[in-house]
Amino acid sequence: MSSINFNDYTNFANYDTGYDFSALLGGTANSSGSLLSDYASLKNGSYGKLMKAYYEQQNAAKASTSGDSPQKLTLMRSGADALKKSADALNDASLWEKKKFKEIDEETGEEIEVEDYDWDNITKKVKSFIDNYNSLVDKMGSSDTKNLLRNAAWMTNITDKAQNLLSKAGITIGKGNKLELDEEAFKEADVITLKSLFTGYGSFADKIAQKAENISKEAANAASKSKGATYTKNGGYSDTLSKLVSSTVDEKIGKKTEEKSSYSSSKTTNKKED
Repeated sequence: MSSINFNDYTNFANYDTGYDFSALLGGTANSSGSLLSDYASLKNGSYGKLMKAYYEQQNAAKASTSGDSPQKLTLMRSGADALKKSADALNDASLWEKKKFKEIDEETGEEIEVEDYDWDNITKKVKSFIDNYNSLVDKMGSSDTKNLLRNAAWMTNITDKAQNLLSKAGITIGKGNKLELDEEAFKEADVITLKSLFTGYGSFADKIAQKAENISKEAANAASKSKGATYTKNGGYSDTLSKLVSSTVDEKIGKKTEEKSSYSSSKTTNKKED
């Protein structure tokens, strides 16, 4: 996408048209000749062309910062929300508390009570986090929205900086900036390493959660500027809803037009009969 220099469009007087529009735009004309020039510009349509060109460039500038469709933005937002949710789940202190379990003693065959971490649940939540992370990376890779791409780059950079610690937990960065989990290596990882990765303020999981939240907000903001986007009750944006509202309005306008036409015809007929 071509970038737009907003500075070129912030002042009409700087726009290169060959005419002096200062008097028309609130400035003071230097002479009567300038006023005559402005009048001529209005008469021959140059001023109108200037205004049209200006707003076309402004619209192009807006498009360059939000080039994704409302549907695509909604998918990216939901993906970011899912990632934040899974990152927050890993950052839940209760997940990293030891639990009491009952198991069978291999030597005696008796049921005994042991205390340990719920590794099945921890592994499940790590897998969910990785799946949501990779899904969002996929979605963001095809984005045309500058702010979303910037936040996605920051997110992958956070991961890149944490790769040494991640590798100690059996997590590596693979093709396309996606995370890969070695379950056997993960089970052998030191719990202190895992806690430093996934718990507490400033941890890897915490930073990813914050970045996912930013991506969600940027997607919502971009959707609010997209043509045809309409708010849903959950704060999202729906192109389908916009079309439905639009068609409903058109239908009502059509009915009113028909009623008015019918009323006019009836009135004309009554006049003729009189």
